[in-house]
Amino acid sequence: MGLNRVVVTGAGAVTPYGRGVAGMMAGLAAGKSCVVRMEGWENQGGLKSLVAAPAPLSGEKAIPRQKRRSMSRVSIFAVQAAEDAMADAGLKAGDIPSDRIGCIIGSTLGSASAISEFYETFIPVRDISVIPSMLFFKSMAHTAAMNVAQYLDLKGYVMATCAACASGLQAIGTGYDLLKLGVQDALLCGGSEELHPSVTGIFDLLFATSTRYNDSPQKTPRPFDADRDGIVCGEGAGIVVLETLDHARSRGARILAEVAGYNTGGSGDHVSQSNRESVTRCMRKTMEDAGVGKGELDYVSAHATATVQGDQAEAEAICDVAGDAVPVSGLKGHIGHTLGASGAIELIATIGMMRSGTIIPGLNLEKVAPECAVINHVRKPLSRELKVVMKNCFAFGGVDAALILKKA
Repeated sequence: MGLNRVVVTGAGAVTPYGRGVAGMMAGLAAGKSCVVRMEGWENQGGLKSLVAAPAPLSGEKAIPRQKRRSMSRVSIFAVQAAEDAMADAGLKAGDIPSDRIGCIIGSTLGSASAISEFYETFIPVRDISVIPSMLFFKSMAHTAAMNVAQYLDLKGYVMATCAACASGLQAIGTGYDLLKLGVQDALLCGGSEELHPSVTGIFDLLFATSTRYNDSPQKTPRPFDADRDGIVCGEGAGIVVLETLDHARSRGARILAEVAGYNTGGSGDHVSQSNRESVTRCMRKTMEDAGVGKGELDYVSAHATATVQGDQAEAEAICDVAGDAVPVSGLKGHIGHTLGASGAIELIATIGMMRSGTIIPGLNLEKVAPECAVINHVRKPLSRELKVVMKNCFAFGGVDAALILKKA
């Protein structure tokens, strides 16, 4: 039996631009920065990076209270993005037997705010009875996947990828693998994340955050720029509906793109630094899976976190695998690094570029760093038919992921 082809039939997003893919694409196209100085973060002892890209929370009261009780921001974002993705795909509850549709949704660690609340409540009194019971369901690593499945009554596969910044793309890649094998007809896949000073603080401890632009937040992050100085955290969710091609055709679904190749792997080298060789290997295996050769990519959506070492390693790897002519840009200058959601949100934006035929340039790339100049940086909107595109994601622990889409 042959493997199924897998397509994207719907997309939903909650980002620092607000709820909705259309609003996100408009904000990106306009070159609007969502980065702000975070009120009150200066009171967090030892925190050096005071900027972030928060997503507005709205409409949560539309979720019935009984369902909402186990949700924090990370799950609310995921539920809203999943609901929009289902609507975009033209799917309603009951359209697919409930055991033939599930969800795979990743995040870095569940709800950082719920975890913080748990220990801030427990430690002073050392009395577990003071902890609200719902706090656990908000804290667990698979809280977003669990809450989406509960809210939408999904009885198929329910999984949570948990690989920091690669989580969202791994979720989509895992869904692709499962659908190829025919174990599900459709899956909601992606990632969700919420902001908290403790999350930015972790990157602070590793000297990976942007700290020089606290008083001029819209000038950071600066992917591939000579003056880049690190990550700016963001939040939100991105969810896509994946279906087997046969299933999508059987119901007359609109197809946004085809997932053509995917790979994920580890570097075995360094716990916090990207590795050029492993990134190159991951991208090359993704291209092999998709049957795509060097010179056939029309665009690479870079991970591009604006860290000094990470951007250089990725630029060199892209050049190694795809050459120096393929257009490359990253979107974290606009919306910050949405961590576990970034791969999904940025893949959805890439689908938007494929459909519009316009590549959106990165923000704050004023002077390309010499060590990153080995690739073709998109500096202004570029009109181009995008038939084959690649999305990259890399995470702590040397975790690499890449995925290729082909035009429907």
